[in-house]
Order: sequence, then structure tokens, then C-alpha cells
Amino acid sequence: MSQIALPLSRGLPTDPASIVLGEANAHVAEALANPLRWPFGTAILFGPPRSGKSLFARWFAASGKGTAIDRAASLDETELFHRWNRAQESGEPLLLVAEGEGWDIALPDLASRLGAGLHLLIGPPDDAMVGALIESHAARLGLALGDGAITYLVPRTARDFAGIERLVETIDRLTLERKAPATLGIWRDALDAVQGPEQARLL
Repeated sequence: MSQIALPLSRGLPTDPASIVLGEANAHVAEALANPLRWPFGTAILFGPPRSGKSLFARWFAASGKGTAIDRAASLDETELFHRWNRAQESGEPLLLVAEGEGWDIALPDLASRLGAGLHLLIGPPDDAMVGALIESHAARLGLALGDGAITYLVPRTARDFAGIERLVETIDRLTLERKAPATLGIWRDALDAVQGPEQARLL
């Protein structure tokens, strides 16, 4: 499992935001590294909440590979159409980021042009990526998960990016509230709080 470190910092300068790469998103990293291969120089990146779409957009723009527009579906479609046209005129690759797995575009001209671009989708994380995400979130918080945490948590954690982040934040909160290290009792209680008691007690 590897990570892309962003040239932009989140938090302390020594703690840059990073993108955990795995089976769910490795194809996205490969595609964003080669925008000259995109049809019409356009790509649309879809994915669930907290899956790293905005981080990919920041990395793409900061790397000087092209222009990135986050939350593109929330913008005025006529203005977005004009921005697509300007990108075509300048020859600069354009990355658009949208939530979910699709985008219902009302403006026919925009729909036809974006439909011809490269569509990328971040999928659900596999076991290896779940473990790497748990470790990454813990490192960001300065949280020591404790021995055996990954072995215990991975099979019990839902394949949901936002849920994984909430789980680690809950473990961190419980350790602070109880003034105790993260051990089995805290892992179980965090799973119980985030996902329900059934997941916490899976064998």
C-alpha cells in the first residue's frame, strides 16, 4: 500500500495531507498522471464522500497538470460549459469532481461534451486499503491504535470511507475521554458507536 503526499499541507507543515492508494483508486492516480491521454482533455472523477476526490483534485492542480474544479455539479451549468470551452481553446486538461456515481446534467451541450470525457470512479476499499486508511487517519490524529488493532478492526469495519474516518476519530475521542490507551474495549466501543453492536462483536 502506498500514498501520494500532497504538496499542500493540512495541519502542521510536517503533516501533509496524503492520498492512500489501493485497488479502489489506483486507476484514478494513473489516469490523473497522464491527462494528455484523456478524450477531449476532460475527466470527471466520481466517488463516495471522504474517498479522497478533493485531495486528488488538489494534487492534480498543484502538480501543474491542469485545472481542477471540485464539486462541479453544484456550479451553474452555463458557466461550467464556458469553462470547458476555455479549456479546449487553451489545450489545458480539465478535471471535474462530482459526488456519487453519476451526474444528471440538464444542459444538453454540456452533457454531450462531458459524456465524451474520461469517467473515473473511486470504488469501495478492500481489506488492505481499509487497514491503510485506519493507520493513515490515526497518524494524522497522533493516535496510537495499540497492538492488534488493525487485525481486529479491519474485518469489522464497513467498506465506507467516511465511516472509517469516523471510526478512528471515535477511537481517538474515547481515549481522550477515558484517559486510557486504545485497547480492545475502546476499539469495540468505537465500532459500537459508529456501526452498531453487531459489527463490534463479529468473530
